[in-house]
Amino acid sequence: MVLPRSSIFRLRHKSLARGVVLSLGAFMVSLRLAGFPYIENLHGSRWQLVALLFALLGMGETIRCLDRKWSLYHAGVLILLYTNLMILALIVLLVAYP
Repeated sequence: MVLPRSSIFRLRHKSLARGVVLSLGAFMVSLRLAGFPYIENLHGSRWQLVALLFALLGMGETIRCLDRKWSLYHAGVLILLYTNLMILALIVLLVAYP
């Protein structure tokens, strides 16, 4: 019995799940690098730029999933793109935090 592979692991195919996982994972790593659980220890780290790169990759993967014709799927992908934009803004804010 051969089980089909998920499109998450096929880099040449579009995958909305891969974009979401990359963006949310990058955001969580960025929070941990900033010292998140302890609010008094918040600081910026240059390693957060790597998390920013992964968030950009996640946004690019989400952009690949857009259709040319408008539909409810297209609207959902646009909402995810706005979410990715907020994630990017928060990571930049955490990097610039003194």
